[in-house]
Amino acid sequence: MASLRKKFGSAYWWACFYREDGARGQRSTRLIATQANRKAAQRMADDLEDAHQKKYTEAQMRRILNDLNERLVSQPLASATLKIYAAQWLARKNGEVGGLTYLAYKSAVNEFVEDTPGKANLALQYVNTADVAAFRDRSAAKASAKTANNKLKIVRTMLQTAWRDGFIIENPAAKVSTLRTEDSVRRPFTLAELKKLVGVATSEWRGMVLIGLYTGQRLKDVATLRWNNVDLAQNEIALTTSKTKRRQIIPLAKTLQNYFTGISASDNPHAPIFPKALALVRKDGGVSRLSQQFYELLVTAGLATARLGKDEAKGVGRKGPRQRSEVTFHSLRHTATSLLKNAGVSETVARDIIGHDSEEVSRQYTHVDHESKRAAVEKLPDILAT
Repeated sequence: MASLRKKFGSAYWWACFYREDGARGQRSTRLIATQANRKAAQRMADDLEDAHQKKYTEAQMRRILNDLNERLVSQPLASATLKIYAAQWLARKNGEVGGLTYLAYKSAVNEFVEDTPGKANLALQYVNTADVAAFRDRSAAKASAKTANNKLKIVRTMLQTAWRDGFIIENPAAKVSTLRTEDSVRRPFTLAELKKLVGVATSEWRGMVLIGLYTGQRLKDVATLRWNNVDLAQNEIALTTSKTKRRQIIPLAKTLQNYFTGISASDNPHAPIFPKALALVRKDGGVSRLSQQFYELLVTAGLATARLGKDEAKGVGRKGPRQRSEVTFHSLRHTATSLLKNAGVSETVARDIIGHDSEEVSRQYTHVDHESKRAAVEKLPDILAT
């Protein structure tokens, strides 16, 4: 006989019934678990069990559930296919998140829809835990465990929203665990490596490497610098970081002062310092091609191995696993931190110069005075010195 239960963590009555094969089934009634709703919820449970016992087809079952829901709450059941809901969710996110975040959402969600072809045009409730786990594993095989975990989190967020919207009774992705990732092989540069790097760099990349090293800022923030970010009278760079929106005022190390006085400044304060790099950021919406250029610079300097082409990589192509390097542009950030600490600069001052992702940690270091930071950067070695 069908019955009701209150499920931990749910506000609704849950219908408990026997399926035609004798197995016990459960389904949310979407009725708040109050005594006033108990009778209506029990009728729903009875109807569900009756439908299973009579071996109704899926379409008949859906019609029964829809009629029950419409009778009880005056509206039909929420229903959408995976493909349609994914498009609706992305449209919603387009107005809620930043451009790069939206591109990541769009890439992962569309790939999930395409990678689950048997479910794309079925109602959302047919997506199960196995589908999500299979997508995670295929993503890891094509790229890396870290990439797969990022895509899993995005799909999990979408399906969690679908659950809140009433399209599914539980989030199937919530039961899929992230993959274990390998320990990062990234490390700081040595001074000898930095000399090799700037020795083979083009004029723009030479400047970006120097700024990345002596300010510890990320590639996008360096590539998009304009002349009004640099105050040569005060010998400092002022910018707002794109990732954390943290306002940074960083004294110029002597090496950077010499660099800026040795190049031609634009009369237009809004002109980019690195126009080619800025053009790529605008075109791509990110720094993917700049990162590839930096990798090629590492290869030229003898600090990395050339990546295989598509044919050499046996058709894997751009979406395949990339050869990883021990050093990237982000390693300049780690190098700056290491050099400051090795020079005896306190962790508090070093963190303030480099900037921090955590808002809480950032607040902790907002009272470092400018002269302490200036004294700290003056201790950094000159990698251009012979």
